[in-house]
Amino acid sequence: MPAPHPPGPHRPVRLLAASVGLLLVSACWSPPSGARPDAEVTATLPLPGPGGDPAPEAPSAVPTPSPTATLPLEGRTVVVDPGHNGGNADAPEEISRPVPAGPDTKECDTVGARSADGYPEHEFNWELSLLVRDRLEAAGATVVLTRDSDDGVGPCIDERAAIGNEAGADAAVSIHADGAAPDSRGFHVIVPGEVSGFTEPILEPSYELGEALRDEFHAATDHPYSDYLGEEGIDVRTDLGGLNLSTVPKVFLEVGNMRNPDDAERLRDPEWRALAADGIAAGLTRFLD
Repeated sequence: MPAPHPPGPHRPVRLLAASVGLLLVSACWSPPSGARPDAEVTATLPLPGPGGDPAPEAPSAVPTPSPTATLPLEGRTVVVDPGHNGGNADAPEEISRPVPAGPDTKECDTVGARSADGYPEHEFNWELSLLVRDRLEAAGATVVLTRDSDDGVGPCIDERAAIGNEAGADAAVSIHADGAAPDSRGFHVIVPGEVSGFTEPILEPSYELGEALRDEFHAATDHPYSDYLGEEGIDVRTDLGGLNLSTVPKVFLEVGNMRNPDDAERLRDPEWRALAADGIAAGLTRFLD
């Protein structure tokens, strides 16, 4: 092993001279002709460590790639059906014509309910459906609305069912508010009953969807179960064309009774509608995830 440098006055002088020389070279150097004017020229010189030897270079940090997050409803398709439409009242002949509803026929559509102070159901359905759509899309779902505005007519009940079928939806929910007697209140989920030749394939998954929607909606809003229809927030029906003609899991949600003052006050409240949308989205996510 070579002997260490002996202590003495000459070695510090040589280091100082070398450092001054490097500074002078750096100050006088200019980039060669043709170099990019914005190019940054740097030279990394190792600093002397103890005993004058260059210090070891610090290891470069290699970032660890983060795993790609998967959204809970990615790859899922949900149909959201805002009940009725704002132009129905001006088209009585069109919406009253009979259309297929399963084994029987029913009217194409209706005008919908209205609160005592004039808040129309079709408007409530539209506003809430848009909030639900936004939440589902944020969770990765493809959302199909059965209507694209609140000033049109229809579509008819058979067309609404066909939209979900053609989309191959993983789930469909029709959003409504009821028009029952003023002393009745609360929400309920309508699930399809058995209609021979129509609903058998969707009975079980639709009931599961209805239970998930009921539970999560109730938890999010603390809104009571209906005290006038169904049992524990679930109502089974065989007369709704939107359910009878569906080939995908589908339910109706009657969010509340527009003619009940307490329910109507909630339905009008934007903050409460946001909670309602949270609950609907949570119920659909629970069913699909």
